[in-house]
Amino acid sequence: MTVSPSNLRAAHTPRIAISGATGRVGAQLINSLISDPVKLLALTRTPAKTRFPSGVDVASIDFDQPDTLPQALDGVDTMFLAHGTSDRQVDNEIALIDAAVVAGVTHIVKLSAMGPATPLNPFAWHMRIEAHLAIQPVASTVLRPTAFADVLKRAGAQVANGTWGGSAGNGAVNFIDTRDVAQAARVALLEEVSTRSQRAYHLTGPRAWTMQDIAAELTRLLQRPVAYHQRSATEHRAMLIREGASALMADLLSGMDLMYHESALSEITLTVEQMTGQSPRDLSDWLIENISLFR
Repeated sequence: MTVSPSNLRAAHTPRIAISGATGRVGAQLINSLISDPVKLLALTRTPAKTRFPSGVDVASIDFDQPDTLPQALDGVDTMFLAHGTSDRQVDNEIALIDAAVVAGVTHIVKLSAMGPATPLNPFAWHMRIEAHLAIQPVASTVLRPTAFADVLKRAGAQVANGTWGGSAGNGAVNFIDTRDVAQAARVALLEEVSTRSQRAYHLTGPRAWTMQDIAAELTRLLQRPVAYHQRSATEHRAMLIREGASALMADLLSGMDLMYHESALSEITLTVEQMTGQSPRDLSDWLIENISLFR
C-alpha cells in the first residue's frame, strides 16, 4: 500500500470537509491540516458556539433536515466522516454519506472502530455505516482505531479515590492516542486515490496493556498504590448507573469492558508508523501528560 503524505493532489487545491469538527479527532485533524495546501470546511451543528482556526470555513448542518445537507457539501472534494457516540449515529452518518454522494464528493474517509463482528455498540453501529458506505459510488477509506487512550479519563476520579475497577478481567487492550489517529486521518485525506478505491487501515498503539499493567504504571507515576477492582459485568453496569451514567452510556462502557476482557482490541499493527512516518505514542506517555487527572 502507498500511504506516503507526499502522494498528494497537485493541480487542484482540494476542499476538505470535516464532520465531527469539534470532536476529539476532528479538532486535532483540523489543526494538523491547517498548514497543508487545502481548503478546510468545518461541519458543525452549532457554528455560533464554536471557534476554528483562521482560514477554516464553517458550514451549519441540521440532521433533522437531511435535504439541506448536500448544499453544505457543495464544492467539497473529500469528506472526513465522524460523529459523537449517540443513538442517532447510524442515521446521521448515513445521511452525510448520502449527501456527499449527491454533492459530488469523490472520497470519504470514515472514522470507524476496530473490533470483531458483534452486536455490541458502538461497534455494531460502525459496521452498519461501513456496509452502507461500501456500496456507494464514491472512493472510501475506513480508519479503524483500537480503544482511544482518552477513555481512561473517566477513571481519573476513581483512581484518585481508590474505587477504580470494572469487568475487564485480565484482558489486554491496545490503546491509541487521539493525535496519532488524527495524523493518520490527515494522510488518508491527502492521499491520491482512484475513483472507486476502497481501503481500510487498522490503527493501534505500540503495545497492549492489561488493567493491571495500567494500575502498576499509575502506581509508579503517583508513587502510591493503585489497584483495579474486578467486578462482574452486572455489578459494573449497576455501578455506572449509580455514578450517573445514562442507560445507553452504561451499556456502551460495559460492552467495551467485555471487549477488553476478551482481548478483542489487543491487536498490534505498524500502520500508524507506515502512514505517518512516526511511531505511535505509548500509553505511558499519555498517562504522564494526563497524570493530574488521577491525583
